[in-house]
Amino acid sequence: MNKTIIITGASSGFGREAAKIFQEQGWNVVATMRSPENEKELGTLKNVWVTRLDVQDSESIQKAVQEAVQHFGSIDVLLNNAGYGLMGVFESATSEQIQKQYAVNVFGMMDVTRAVLPQMRQQGSGIIINLSSFGGQVGLPFGSLYNSSKFAVEGFSESLSHELSPLGIVVKIIEPGGVDTNFRGGLEMIKNEVSEYNSLMGNFFGRYAQATAHLPKATPEDVGQAIYEAATDEKTQLRYVIGEDAQFYIDTKFENSDSDFIKIMRDRFVN
Repeated sequence: MNKTIIITGASSGFGREAAKIFQEQGWNVVATMRSPENEKELGTLKNVWVTRLDVQDSESIQKAVQEAVQHFGSIDVLLNNAGYGLMGVFESATSEQIQKQYAVNVFGMMDVTRAVLPQMRQQGSGIIINLSSFGGQVGLPFGSLYNSSKFAVEGFSESLSHELSPLGIVVKIIEPGGVDTNFRGGLEMIKNEVSEYNSLMGNFFGRYAQATAHLPKATPEDVGQAIYEAATDEKTQLRYVIGEDAQFYIDTKFENSDSDFIKIMRDRFVN
């Protein structure tokens, strides 16, 4: 019997790439998204079922999970992929922006995980894969909201992995780097209202790409393959770093003392 994966945020990006890879490998794929009526490709693929799931809508989460089990009989892997990045001056962020960043990246992920756990617990098996970022381990200037949401994903995942291991359920984290895209292209930017930050923002966004310009970037396909590897390698490995730029930042943090790391980051992006 084919295994089944349920993917949040499958309409684009890593979620879409993963859906195609798992389908090609003979899996049943539940490709969820906020507007499934707009999806023209995935639903035409064999053993791919496209349905609505909005991580901010608890009713849609419960319905999608229940229908997935009815449709395919089990949920073997959950890929919590839905999320977005919010960057900019924290002081200028609105309460609504702050709450939405956490509602999607953290609370939505938790709600979907909680909805899937009873099925996995009954099976005595399952894999939960949470999409983080190298920014879940390394904080960047003007990334206070996005980075902290991904730090939350990391802490949640690491703690939960211990809690679920006696039940036969494995938790894994995917940490991509820049993935060969414009850093600001997929981000929502906070409109800055405080002029004192303008030069600092210019320093950071002007220098960010330079720091890892010499390193090859991963592709969306690389991230999709890493997700597939995490789902099938039968390892207890918790973190999967994708991209030399991601590894560069993580190594810089953990191979230096706190004070040295802070100095490196300030000299690179602020001073």
